[in-house]
Amino acid sequence: MDRVTTFLIRRIFQAIVVLFFVTLITMLLIHLVPGGPVAALVGVRATREQIAYYNQLYGFNRPIWIQYWKWVSNFARGDFGFSVKLNESVSSEIAQYLPKTLVLVGLGLAVSLVFGIPLGIYQAVKRYTIGDYALTWVSFLGYATPTFFVGLMLIEWFSLDLHLFPSEAPQGTTVGQVLSQPRALILPVFCYAFVAYALWSRYMRSSTMDNLVQDYVRTARAKGASERRVLWGHVFRNSLITIVTLIGLSIPSLVAGAVFVEVVFNYPGMGLAFYDAAESVDLASLMGFTVIATVATIAGNLLADVAYAVLDPRVRYS
Repeated sequence: MDRVTTFLIRRIFQAIVVLFFVTLITMLLIHLVPGGPVAALVGVRATREQIAYYNQLYGFNRPIWIQYWKWVSNFARGDFGFSVKLNESVSSEIAQYLPKTLVLVGLGLAVSLVFGIPLGIYQAVKRYTIGDYALTWVSFLGYATPTFFVGLMLIEWFSLDLHLFPSEAPQGTTVGQVLSQPRALILPVFCYAFVAYALWSRYMRSSTMDNLVQDYVRTARAKGASERRVLWGHVFRNSLITIVTLIGLSIPSLVAGAVFVEVVFNYPGMGLAFYDAAESVDLASLMGFTVIATVATIAGNLLADVAYAVLDPRVRYS
């Protein structure tokens, strides 16, 4: 068995351990709701007899480890529970909302990387110039401004004042219907990308500046390599290592950013569904969405580790 296979097996085992603790903590938090999960389900006016009946009906009167095992077993089969509030399975909710959230996150991430990486390199090459200071100011603005506030300002300026774009995101039940309204996608995608851009540009600037003073750069220049070749043939690839690692580690914050964007622009994705489930105390939906977000985070970190090895041949897993 080679080192890469051993590394992957070890990382998958670690992912299973993390998933176990997250699901267990999620289950325990549900039982910490005042009055218990049934009281949250049927309301504060429910009688003791009603609470006892629903506890027996949904199995909440059983030991916690039995409840956990049943939930995890159903989860492994793709059954995330049933939303009494919406009268549909959580699996159907995820199948409906998750693809649209992936569209928003994918487009926003792509736009932020397309602008953040080259502008970060530009700032490193032209450091301490007016252009560097101006872009640094923009990055700090993206760092300091909450996502929901950026969204509200975009709606105020470009929708209510200038009437250039709709104030509401595309409304549709499928990805095709969402993509068929590109003008309505511009503001939510830009809002998501602006905050993420600040992160990528700052780290790309710092990583590029660190690589520009390395010995291999001086060696390449001494051999007669052009500045373009040094920058894009050597420095660029090594600087990307930081970004790749950062993307994997930033998946939780990227998902959280999508929640705020979807709520502000009424985008029909998992973020808005999660917010609605929290408001209505839809425990089954909250548990299902939490597990999906956890799996996405674990998968993102695993892919980041693999990409790290591809970009940096010096890395050896042992």
